[in-house]
Amino acid sequence: MDLVQLQGILDNASFAVLFITMLVYWVGAAFPNFPYLAIAGTTGMAIANLCIAALLGARWLEAGYFPLSNLYESLFFLAWGITTMHFVAERMSRNRLVGVVTAPICMGIAAFSTLTLPTEMQASAPLVPALKSNWLMMHVSVMMLSYATLMVGSLLSIAFLVVTRGQAVELKGSSVGTGSYRDRKYQLRKAGEPLGESSGTEMTAAFSNNGSVAVMAPPAIAVTLSPQRLSLADTLDNISYRMIGLGFPLITIGIIAGAVWANEAWGSYWSWDPKETWALITWLVFAAYLHARITKGWQGRRPALLAAVGFLVVWVCYLGVNLLGKGLHSYGWFF
Repeated sequence: MDLVQLQGILDNASFAVLFITMLVYWVGAAFPNFPYLAIAGTTGMAIANLCIAALLGARWLEAGYFPLSNLYESLFFLAWGITTMHFVAERMSRNRLVGVVTAPICMGIAAFSTLTLPTEMQASAPLVPALKSNWLMMHVSVMMLSYATLMVGSLLSIAFLVVTRGQAVELKGSSVGTGSYRDRKYQLRKAGEPLGESSGTEMTAAFSNNGSVAVMAPPAIAVTLSPQRLSLADTLDNISYRMIGLGFPLITIGIIAGAVWANEAWGSYWSWDPKETWALITWLVFAAYLHARITKGWQGRRPALLAAVGFLVVWVCYLGVNLLGKGLHSYGWFF
């Protein structure tokens, strides 16, 4: 069996494993008391991660350069990055439901790469002169890892919005709380009412072990979120913040490395190429998210909405700009 045949087996295996893993996570979410599904999901993600790593390694051996030179390779590297960051998020949260949102996106990427891209776009090709540089590995790999990390953080924010849908939940307290709640009765103030005054309306609130409280608005409406959903919402909020906090320095380093490489290859640090412009927009969106969380104390649905916008912006920056066939970073497939 040669390396080309091995790659064909590995990319199809990655798709199949991710598809089964996605179903396992979804069934596990629907039936949380069913034994062994959580372990099966984590095992499936690990197998997919290893299959993708083996695929990229085989292409590296075949072509003789780091496999990030075309759309097919970068998509699988992105899928590998998301599966890797999945384990980071799962470890942080100690919650196996992370795979409910990460497995589908990985499966979709593998399906698009394996089943949709033309054969000629999947084949390895000699590098153009501008890419024959050590900066290829440094810049592109860091940018792809930043995309993967920011996507995982944004997906968890979207999951938070789904879990708290219909409830204006504002989490007050530490952004790195334990997420462990217990039921109490708490006297809530009305929106805009000064601290120290009481509206006289009792509602069920939830306190974490660090003393934070989940406050629901509008007042005088009973909270419908169960303590379990509140605990899950707090965990999703915390982990999405920490993942985006990890991805932001990565994209910052990647942009700086890209500017240095651009100066070496084209004689200019910044040329307002569409890819560069959207990378800057992506950086600004997540900078605004972190600024709101750190300096303004935003938690809950408002920063989650901003992170959800960031998820779309990352995809435009990574894939949308490239496929338009314009600028120095294009794949030129659609136009």
